[in-house]
Amino acid sequence: MVVMAEPRLQVVYPPPQHTTTAPQIFFIGTAPPETAVEINGVVVGDRSPAGHFAPSLPLEPGVNPFRITAGDQVLEFTITRKVPTLPTTLTPLEPTVDLVRQPQDLVCFTATAPAQRAFSVRLDRHQLPLEPLPPQIQLPPNFAALIDQSTAVTQTSPLYRNCLQLNQIGDYGRLQWQMGDSITLEGARIQVANPAQLPVVEVTRALGGVARTGPGTDYSRLTPLPQGTRDRVQRQTGDWLQLAYGGWIRANEVQFLPSALPTTATIRSITSRQTSGWTEVIFPLDVPVPVAVQQGDRHLTLTLYNTIPQTDIIRLDADPVIQRLDWQMIGTDQVQYRFHLHHPQQWGYRLAYDQHRLVLQLRHPPQLQRGARPLTGLTILLDPGHGGPEDLGARGPDGTPEKAVTLTLAQKLAPELEALGATVILTRTADIDLDLPERIMAIEAAAPTLALSLHYNALPDAGDARNTQGIGTFWYHPQSHDLALFLEGYLSRELGRQQYGVFWNNLALTRPTVAPAVLLELGFMIHPEEFEWIVNPQAQQQLARTLAQGIRRWLEQATPRP
Repeated sequence: MVVMAEPRLQVVYPPPQHTTTAPQIFFIGTAPPETAVEINGVVVGDRSPAGHFAPSLPLEPGVNPFRITAGDQVLEFTITRKVPTLPTTLTPLEPTVDLVRQPQDLVCFTATAPAQRAFSVRLDRHQLPLEPLPPQIQLPPNFAALIDQSTAVTQTSPLYRNCLQLNQIGDYGRLQWQMGDSITLEGARIQVANPAQLPVVEVTRALGGVARTGPGTDYSRLTPLPQGTRDRVQRQTGDWLQLAYGGWIRANEVQFLPSALPTTATIRSITSRQTSGWTEVIFPLDVPVPVAVQQGDRHLTLTLYNTIPQTDIIRLDADPVIQRLDWQMIGTDQVQYRFHLHHPQQWGYRLAYDQHRLVLQLRHPPQLQRGARPLTGLTILLDPGHGGPEDLGARGPDGTPEKAVTLTLAQKLAPELEALGATVILTRTADIDLDLPERIMAIEAAAPTLALSLHYNALPDAGDARNTQGIGTFWYHPQSHDLALFLEGYLSRELGRQQYGVFWNNLALTRPTVAPAVLLELGFMIHPEEFEWIVNPQAQQQLARTLAQGIRRWLEQATPRP
């Protein structure tokens, strides 16, 4: 079935007044197929049988007017392309928030400013000239990997920088940015902490503290810090705290404790036990310290920071997951416990503090059944993406929202999986708002065998909507990689669809550790012909049936044979 266009001209993207930094913009819309569509007097020739279109047009810097016509119907758009311009005054770039640093730390001051002018910063008794930097390489945004545009470009705005080593403990006051004798801007407050009096914090966030490689959400995530984790704060940038073990965490995810409390732990008397479907390894600690987990082929490594091991005796009986456990000291205050596993595929883990005991749970492999219902006893969670009046997701050329087709697919996929014996959980069964934390908590609470988040795709402005289509998969933890790789190839091959790619991606619905979790982008809403396939009821049923069979086949190859 072909979805026919509305009997009118319609553009669902971009909005009439849109601002972008991209060098081009695509127009996603539809019109009756027998009526010619023109953009600024040029006929849009490449349209789908139903009349949908998605051309990309170049943008000049500044204001770009577009007039779209279909017969006597007219739509007008003003697209503004913002481009870097040469600065006309001093603009501080770093630091722009208050800092707390350690003695001997180097603090750098960077600004953009007009060329051929004198600039400096004043901090306490220090007056520091800012020196011009050579042209800098500007890295592309992370989303550039999604549109194959990851080439770095040269920074054009003049940058000025200098650095100062802060040796004395105390409050240096507020930074003064100066341009000649005419402009003085007050900036961040800078302090140097006493290493002997560093504050101690404890993680309070129930889902675990979000640890990152730097002070901001642009920095990559590390292993979450379980609730109760304790460490000293070494540095602060705005509301971000750097803990002694190295990671950064937001101040609103911790509480401050008396600085006299210890933050270095002793560990001994490690034991393990098997519960229903899980192996628990219990690490008794006198202080809940920061941790990290690294998964690999046939191993999982748990690192404990600020820890002195006394683990001369460890109990580990014959186990369906763990083949052997080794440990080693790293430096003077880290210990690594390396679990060698029986099988390359891992099925999920949990990590939490139970008072001063760190409990690591490793999931046992599922057991497939013989016969027509091989998934009996297994639970599969389906998360239909988006939902509710505000979160529409991507939209097709005729305005159909992604939230509607993800729910339709989930409702068709569930009975296909149930026919194979699986118990199926849907995070939503109606058009309701469902925040990401609620979806994550649903996965954690259900502890399913697999968790699949169902989506359909779109592109950022710089992408080529007319010529990009196909099925893509996204994973985060190594235990989910093989599932993502298999499903992308299987669905593309069996359905005759293009392959968009397999991506490691830091997405909320790929981050749960309790089970292999994959986010599926099952086609592009903004591609005219692929959209028609997406909303075709027969194609939806075929996709649901094929996806269910793909899940079964992956489980058959990934599950160890009895």
